[in-house]
Amino acid sequence: MPPSFSERIETALATVMNPRTRTDVLSASQVRDIATSTQGRVRLTLILAADDDATLARDVRQAIEKVEGVTDVRVDVKDASEIPQPTAPAVTAPKRAALPVMDQKAAAPRVAAPTPVSYPNLGKVIAVSSGKGGVGKSTVTVNLAVALAKLGKRVGLMDADIYGPNIPRMMGVNEAPPVVDEKIQPLEAFGVKLISLGFLIERDQPAIWRGPIVMKIITQFLRDVQWGQLDYLLVDMPPGTGDAQLSLVQATQVSGAIIVTTPQEVAVGDALRGAKMFERVGVPVLGVVENMSYFESPETGKPIALFGTGGGKRLADELGVALLGEVPLYPPVLEGGDSGRPIVSSDPKSTAAKKLAEIAAKLAAV
Repeated sequence: MPPSFSERIETALATVMNPRTRTDVLSASQVRDIATSTQGRVRLTLILAADDDATLARDVRQAIEKVEGVTDVRVDVKDASEIPQPTAPAVTAPKRAALPVMDQKAAAPRVAAPTPVSYPNLGKVIAVSSGKGGVGKSTVTVNLAVALAKLGKRVGLMDADIYGPNIPRMMGVNEAPPVVDEKIQPLEAFGVKLISLGFLIERDQPAIWRGPIVMKIITQFLRDVQWGQLDYLLVDMPPGTGDAQLSLVQATQVSGAIIVTTPQEVAVGDALRGAKMFERVGVPVLGVVENMSYFESPETGKPIALFGTGGGKRLADELGVALLGEVPLYPPVLEGGDSGRPIVSSDPKSTAAKKLAEIAAKLAAV
């Protein structure tokens, strides 16, 4: 009797080896809640420990996709530390239950903060951050990376926005990076080496991950990617001041941070908190970029302040750092982000491209 659909899936999973446990993910009980449909859809949960290789999720998905009859695969990753462990069966119970006593629970052991590791081959590691979403942080990061590459710099771009990895789309690249001799080979576009979680998971898969897994992914992107020798590694951070920011500064020596904001006071206030977070952990703020600073009138070429004025300058003054530049709101910048054509490459003579190139030149001079 031929094996059933479920049996074929389990056979495929048994071929995916975990280097940490030296056994397959099925035998190690890392795969749970396997669900299938008559249409060939497969969904399962993969349990990853902090020491596990994050590319296991990709390996599991690719193994199942090879099974005959599979039309769609979804792998939901969960942190092993959040999975409740089975309790041991109770031994001879006392006749009367003891009353609960306050503060009887043993205190959790303190875990020392990891010491940042220096990666000399990465050159200057620069975090590009914002206090809130929607200010064009990833757009600025992408264009700065491409502009630096056009200046002859060896540039890497690491997408640390674990919850919204947009770099693949913005750089026009979306495929699984190859692994050679246990090193992830970064993809390349516009002379920039790239790594992103977006290369490893499905576009519609939510990354519902907490601290330990975020730290693991960022560490792996720094340590296990074959970057070669770089002059600059730009790191696109998620908005806010959360796990990714702390994980980066704990994982390596960060040379500095660039804060992206818009002129609006709401954005400036959030950006200030983000900047103060970097200062508190000993990372210097290199400067502020005010994005969507103004709109150039097509008829007169004069700037029109759509979102207020001076927010970036006020933020820079409060932080005591330079205002690196004011980038205008230019529709082709947004279109280029959607189509994978950064404006500094597709329309280098535009005002927006020139402003971004000037910021890159200032960064190269630091």
